[in-house]
Amino acid sequence: MTLLSNIAAREADLIRLTQDLIRIPTLNPPGLRYLDICEYLGTRLEKTGFKVELVRAKGALADSEKYPRWNLVARHKGQRPGECVHFNSHHDVVEVGHGWSTHPFGGELKDGKIYGRGACDMKGGLATSVIAAEAFIAANPDYAGAIEISATADEESGGYGGVAYLAEQGYFNPDRVQHVIIPEPLNKDRICLGHRGVWWAEIETNGRIAHGSMPFLGDCAVRHMGAVLEEMEATLFPLLASKRTEMPVVPDGARQSTLNINSIHGGEPVQDADYTGLPSACVPDRCKIVIDRRFLMEEDIVEVKSEVAAMLESVKAARPSFEYEIRDLFEVQPTMTEEDAPVVKTVQAAIEKVLNTQAEFVVSPGTYDQKHIDRIGKLKNCIAYGPGILDLAHQPDEWVGVQDMIDSAGVMALTLEELLS
Repeated sequence: MTLLSNIAAREADLIRLTQDLIRIPTLNPPGLRYLDICEYLGTRLEKTGFKVELVRAKGALADSEKYPRWNLVARHKGQRPGECVHFNSHHDVVEVGHGWSTHPFGGELKDGKIYGRGACDMKGGLATSVIAAEAFIAANPDYAGAIEISATADEESGGYGGVAYLAEQGYFNPDRVQHVIIPEPLNKDRICLGHRGVWWAEIETNGRIAHGSMPFLGDCAVRHMGAVLEEMEATLFPLLASKRTEMPVVPDGARQSTLNINSIHGGEPVQDADYTGLPSACVPDRCKIVIDRRFLMEEDIVEVKSEVAAMLESVKAARPSFEYEIRDLFEVQPTMTEEDAPVVKTVQAAIEKVLNTQAEFVVSPGTYDQKHIDRIGKLKNCIAYGPGILDLAHQPDEWVGVQDMIDSAGVMALTLEELLS
């Protein structure tokens, strides 16, 4: 039996594994059932001869006794010395949202698609990497090197309780791991080389509280924020739209710099849902927005921040009582693996063999855990490759195609055969 036919024969197992993973609702936030999914995977992988570690990101961002950040790292050693190929998937999923026609954690199989929150992003990719590794090991018991599979926490909220923590502990040290594949859903014929940069910041406008019947005695922070938003529309958004990158970012709209206003709040705090009264009559003395700025390889983070600062200073010059504060929340530099990197060339050849098509090189509009493998782990030979359609991520009725997973498993297994032969 050839390696690809071995994978095809495991279709029923692949379906069951994907369904089982979806049925563990690892919602983030707050971080539910992380230990359950790690233990489930650990039990399975131990049967294939993997040495399994469960690693809690003790003290990391969001880790607590109520919601501990658990990660799985499993390693299978070959019979001879060689390099290590690591498949890294995150096990957390985002909130369900509204508009589902299937049970979001049912793992329903219908017309060759498995439905559920996380099916596409990225429990389908996680299951695919497991099947690929198991099929390769069965067909090549005397292989050289090592295979690692990780299931990590909190990618959907920055990855600090997952890959960032593991990288800090040395799990992605280039002496330990030489090739990393992250099975994010970028389409099975694409190789994702990296992602744009991101800067999140909070902008707060300050005012003076007063009675709402006499607003002239106060200073409305919400009106000040309105002036900020107006200036953004007039100057900042057009400036960002004029910046284009040579990075192959998909979709095309993300090949420019972008800014999203993530949230806005002014005035008194939002009351609990069971509060039935009215708000008090006050002039708001605080208003806050959170901005999500995505920037390009050609941009410098100092320039990115200075553009926002210049916009705020322009507003201040036009409004004598305008006062503001800006606070960094987090920032990540853009990253992009070279097209001639070993893992890129190997996966490219495997895609051509399995799918009979030329692989497309792309860059993700948003960040994923490659940022930590690059920045903290200092490991550059890293890509994202996996089954699933990116546009389905975080959507209602999210699904992953069974044939897409089988094809991607074939690509992953042939990659192992080439790198560990």
